[in-house]
Amino acid sequence: MEIREIKGALECILFISGDAVELKDLLTVFDIDKTTLKRILNQMIDEYERDDRGLRIIEANGTYQFATKPEYYDYVERLLKPKARTGLSQASLETLSIIAYKQPVTRAYVDSIRGVNSDGCMYRLLDKELIQELGRMNAPGRPILYGTTDNFLRLFWLKTITELPDITIIEE
Repeated sequence: MEIREIKGALECILFISGDAVELKDLLTVFDIDKTTLKRILNQMIDEYERDDRGLRIIEANGTYQFATKPEYYDYVERLLKPKARTGLSQASLETLSIIAYKQPVTRAYVDSIRGVNSDGCMYRLLDKELIQELGRMNAPGRPILYGTTDNFLRLFWLKTITELPDITIIEE
């Protein structure tokens, strides 16, 4: 199979799937090794970034997905005319930041840092699939531990959580 054909097939798969596709799943489709497939995907990522295209390929935790380029948002918005932007409030952003930097964390830990009850924020972040339950702490009451999701990574254009800005710089 030629690289041109593999790129075409990858483009179709990413377009049709709509959601992120794991590298391991892509490997089952092609008769090539992991290194070669990653090299081809990285070439495609570069090609989409270089060209004047409205789409890009994003990578997050070993998954790949088509996404629109932010500079074309206004055009998409005009067509789709969203009724209301459901962004994140300052409180939700604070809660999300705490979870992102300190994960896995309990709700009580988030509340102790913020100094207020974070139940509403946590529900919104769970609903938007930006955080998820990671399990339970081995402590009295077995509180739920929370962490960020791959949707969080995609929203903030991060490949992994380690790409978050250094918190010590932010604190200064």
